[in-house]
Amino acid sequence: MTSNTANSVQILVVDDEPDLRTLYELTLLREGFGVETAETLADALQHVGERHFDVVITDMRLPDGLGVDLIRHLRAQQRRERCVVITAYGSAENAVESFKGGAFDYLTKPVDLQQFRRVIASAVHDAKASRNIGVAARDVEFPGNAGEAALARLVGESDGMRLVKERIVRVAHSMAPIMVTGESGTGKEMVASAIHANSHRGGGPWIAVNCSAIPENLLETEFFGAKKGAYTGSSQDREGFFQAARGGTLFLDEIGDLPLAMQSKLLRAIQERCVRPIGSPQEEQVDVRIISATHKDLATEVHAGRFRQDLYYRLNVIQIVVPPLRQRREDLPALCAALLRRIALESGITVPRLPTMMLDQLALDPLPGNVRELENLLHRAVALSEENQLQLEPSSLQPLIREAAGMNSRTGPPEDDRTALPSDLQRYLDNAERAILIKALRETGFNRTAAAARLGLSLRQMRYRIARLHIDTPNNGDGANEPF
Repeated sequence: MTSNTANSVQILVVDDEPDLRTLYELTLLREGFGVETAETLADALQHVGERHFDVVITDMRLPDGLGVDLIRHLRAQQRRERCVVITAYGSAENAVESFKGGAFDYLTKPVDLQQFRRVIASAVHDAKASRNIGVAARDVEFPGNAGEAALARLVGESDGMRLVKERIVRVAHSMAPIMVTGESGTGKEMVASAIHANSHRGGGPWIAVNCSAIPENLLETEFFGAKKGAYTGSSQDREGFFQAARGGTLFLDEIGDLPLAMQSKLLRAIQERCVRPIGSPQEEQVDVRIISATHKDLATEVHAGRFRQDLYYRLNVIQIVVPPLRQRREDLPALCAALLRRIALESGITVPRLPTMMLDQLALDPLPGNVRELENLLHRAVALSEENQLQLEPSSLQPLIREAAGMNSRTGPPEDDRTALPSDLQRYLDNAERAILIKALRETGFNRTAAAARLGLSLRQMRYRIARLHIDTPNNGDGANEPF
């Protein structure tokens, strides 16, 4: 079946369930895409043999094969279609299998249509960017809502990230100040940007300010502006952050680093919705929406006298907590895939593939720097890989492997020879993983549920690793009543 094939963006939908196939087709047509549909793997292979598509959406289980087989076929022919897998068998293992095959993203049934539109918008965005490898992804136009595209850039469908996205949509149109909290590197600015994009102010200015990066003697000028002649060298009026953000959103990152004197001035500007530029005899009205972020515990800062209590309550009307990466390990496959696509786009190279072994190793690392550290690690790995190499080699991530393996002195490298390389890498990694799992099990009284939580794993992932590594455990179970 073919619909609106004259459109610039063409999508192939592969699903053997007629109702779902029609639902996906109608949803995509409303977004302005051209759509073709197929019921079986054979039918889909015929479609892709006759023409190219921008995006392929396929069910994992088809009557005559697997959706990942279609993806592998496309990759074997070096095709550029962005492939999205839809499966009723969602798990970390299926995610890994999909990404190994070359999938762009995956969704689990029953599919939430808002999430569906976000993922497809992101896939189309990436497909169009690949046509012009030198164009930054943010400059590529594509059909669909800008707010949904901003949400799509928040990669991950773990419970924690789903909650964050749902909260963004729920509070976006409110004018209430929002506080985004979370550890460094978790993506707090991306969350704030998504709030702006999904609000009625999305077409207005977006002004992001790092409060910790501004010298204290310049804070007032930077925030409120200055009139010509207000100080030596000021030859013209200068606009501050509040004036620049009129009709839009002012994002105050690391708000906890503002000195107390500036906090009182900021409080008045927010309460009165007006500012007085330096050297001006009168105040100016400013209509801005305030979103702030911090990695600090502001309640503790208030108690210690380092942050004003009245400003804290003014800013913290609605709070969104961004979970650290260790609490959403199941998002690692999608995050790695998205980061590698971005790195490849910026570098003008073919997207490298991350071996499953490396993905498993990353899942064991604490990554205290969260997504920022993960991106830095992958950047270095790609830079150290051989030219035109399509797959990241273990040697590219060797420092990380040594660090994780070194958690156990019996299996890790000697303390005086951190550069030593193992003769059998897989056995080396298995020994390191086994030692970590056994340590966690012992520390939790061999309770698999508790041990899994300590390592940031699901119970299913814990069971899988125990079985794969042949770990013998006492027969006292996941809990009081469930045996090993």
